[in-house]
Amino acid sequence: MNRFVANVKLVWFVPLAALDETREAVFAAGGGRIGSYERCSWYTAGTGTFFGGEGTSPAVGESGREESAELRVETVVPEESLTEAVDALRAAHPYEEPAFDVYPLRDA
Repeated sequence: MNRFVANVKLVWFVPLAALDETREAVFAAGGGRIGSYERCSWYTAGTGTFFGGEGTSPAVGESGREESAELRVETVVPEESLTEAVDALRAAHPYEEPAFDVYPLRDA
């Protein structure tokens, strides 16, 4: 029988220039710890698209134009630190509306 453990996976999308700043913020808020290891994460390049409408100020590209090129970053976060980690991610992220996902993790 599987049961939920106390960690979640936090995934976010960020331009390369902000990779280190967002990782540092999430790590400082308690993310990225697996056993005796710290600063654990995984990231890869991908294509994310967005179209900034009128009145937006995108950190990358221009309003009124479809833009892309981001990194997908993943790390584990203790469930009790999730609010702090997301707040830290939002504060460090250059986007007006950062895209992120939270996934529950199960112990096998």
